[in-house]
Amino acid sequence: MQERLTWIQAVADCERRGQPYVLVTVLGVTGSVPREPASKMVVTREHSYDTIGGGHLEYRVIARARERLANHEYSYELAHFPLGASLGQCCGGSVAVLLEAQSGGDARLVVFGAGHVSHALMRIVGDLPWQITWVDSRQECFPDRTPDNTTVHCTDDPVGDVPELCSNAHVLILTHNHALDYDLCQALLKRDDVRTIGLIGSQTKAERFRQRLAHRGYTEADIDRIRCPVGRSDIPGKRPMEVAVSISAELLSLVASDTAEKPSKRGLSWGALKALTKEVKPNEVEVAGQKT
Repeated sequence: MQERLTWIQAVADCERRGQPYVLVTVLGVTGSVPREPASKMVVTREHSYDTIGGGHLEYRVIARARERLANHEYSYELAHFPLGASLGQCCGGSVAVLLEAQSGGDARLVVFGAGHVSHALMRIVGDLPWQITWVDSRQECFPDRTPDNTTVHCTDDPVGDVPELCSNAHVLILTHNHALDYDLCQALLKRDDVRTIGLIGSQTKAERFRQRLAHRGYTEADIDRIRCPVGRSDIPGKRPMEVAVSISAELLSLVASDTAEKPSKRGLSWGALKALTKEVKPNEVEVAGQKT
């Protein structure tokens, strides 16, 4: 356990930050076990909160939960653990653990550039349930405080960091440097795991980039993946906040469409729950305080 939060406080904190997590519940037990049914803990990529009894059982459960987070498997799984020699525990009982992985936020957003428009944008999207990574090479351009859902990534190689940062993310290119913008466009177009690409700029810049990319051998379909000028055309204004509102409105629409396409597998019916807990043997199973 890394921090002194209860599991319910940790869930609230993860939801507020838009952070993915796994809610772990001791679902069924038989024999001698470390914790009673309905005991819970929360696991994130870096921390765990509360406990289901400690020991190698908890170690194995945490590893399994983080594997699901790493693979973006946001669904439920029932895992069965006999508490014997294989777990280094001598309780002699058996535990069924339900792992419910939650995406934590509606979207992942990566923003390259920490200029005026980006600062205005963060004042809006910082209150949304998104996971945001804010990238720039200039540490002094970031504010002293950023929204809870935002991670600052200061790097001297933003193009080289694209594979690490942008997988399964919506990406905005809002930098101060046209050469960097172009290099980021090329790096992003080489990947098929980037959800959307938005580039700030005028129509003239958009046409110039299209010509250069076509000359480099990118197809029209490739180039069409880049939205430039970025933002809603029906929202006027050139002030940083006006541009940020336009971009935010476009992103909200894209994220809503993206979320609607993802299949959902959440929740267990009581019949399914009883069927799953039959794995806990040999005799009577206690499920969340009830006998079955």
